[in-house]
Amino acid sequence: MDPSEAERITQETVEKYAKYVNPTALNLLKLGGFDKIEWEGCGATLRDLEGKEYIDCLGGYGVFSLGHANPVVVEAAVQQMRRLPLSSKTFLNKPLADLSELLASVAPGDLQYSFLCNSGTEAVEAALKFARMATGRTGFVSTIGSYHGKTFGALSASGRERYKTPFAPLIPGFTHVSFGDTEALSAVIGQDTAAVILEPIQGENGIHVAPDGYLQAARRLCDDQGALLILDEVQTGLGRTGKMFACEHWGVAPDLMTLSKALGGGVVPIGAVLGTPTVWDKVFRENPFIHTSTFGGGEMVCAAAIAALRLTLDDNLPAEAARKGERLLGGLRQIQQRYPDLLAETRGLGLMIGVEFKDADVGKLTIGSLVHHGVIAAYTLNNPKVMRFEPPLIISDAQIDHVLTAFESAMHETQELLADLLGE
Repeated sequence: MDPSEAERITQETVEKYAKYVNPTALNLLKLGGFDKIEWEGCGATLRDLEGKEYIDCLGGYGVFSLGHANPVVVEAAVQQMRRLPLSSKTFLNKPLADLSELLASVAPGDLQYSFLCNSGTEAVEAALKFARMATGRTGFVSTIGSYHGKTFGALSASGRERYKTPFAPLIPGFTHVSFGDTEALSAVIGQDTAAVILEPIQGENGIHVAPDGYLQAARRLCDDQGALLILDEVQTGLGRTGKMFACEHWGVAPDLMTLSKALGGGVVPIGAVLGTPTVWDKVFRENPFIHTSTFGGGEMVCAAAIAALRLTLDDNLPAEAARKGERLLGGLRQIQQRYPDLLAETRGLGLMIGVEFKDADVGKLTIGSLVHHGVIAAYTLNNPKVMRFEPPLIISDAQIDHVLTAFESAMHETQELLADLLGE
């Protein structure tokens, strides 16, 4: 595209953001160097309107496990769209049945049934409702720093007050304890607890991996008290952590599991709740329409999700995530050792990695510098000290090496900038 035309379109879009979308968000995008128009995507690469390429290490917070515009997923969606994109909700829906069967075949434990919706937060809302109905109880236990979405139920389960206080009062009955603390969990699960809802890895709180034994203890405590275990695998599921589902690292199967993000193959929005026959019978036996979604489970999104799941399985992407995660994590840890005054810790599992800065503002400076080196990253929502790396699972080794080189350069530039500002 002609540079002057690209500049015109960009300026026009900036003005529309300021006038019609969100002027505060626009200012933050400008500060971070993200005030460009994303125009094309292929694999792990994004291209802006001006033609500059970026390696996407944010990956839509876990959406783009198969990369951008995966041609197999796109073609599956297009073919179904031409035939019948949305369900009439009156007849049987073959793609919905096929996707549900495929999910049951890969899910851990006895998760046999699926309810399809449109997003992760909708999946969490459904799981919370199902837990109350299946148990006849009203209480929930979640963790401090957790993130489950921003609708009322999901926000009530989430564990950061900054996003909750403006909308108080939220739904009652939620208790929050420290993540990874088995004793704290044991102290609050009781006869009124419908479910415990946990992320196997706290994503938005800074990529905190559950300590060994924690999920097993949660499973045992729920069984002892007659409560359900809900595992939120919206961000961790479908290969991201080196297993198909993160809970498989600890051999734990939940009663309900929520999925979204990568399930749509980076092409369509979709969410899902998987549940056991026992839960499903208690929720749907008397009224099969007790919980529904107009757009959930439409033919087109299910066709895309089937293609995405099959690619994930056929290409053994969980194993690829494990191998590539070791390469990226190891490289980032080496860089951390060279900048001990700026970086506190590097942690993660598979291709879900967090680099913790000692100061959040330093992290933001580094993110801005990374953009100039053609790499996209961002800090975690509930912990701005932590920069996340969640690239597509199909990222190449060469691209990982480029990311590491760019991060090293960004750290060096940030260090020099800070020295200049401090007069050192």
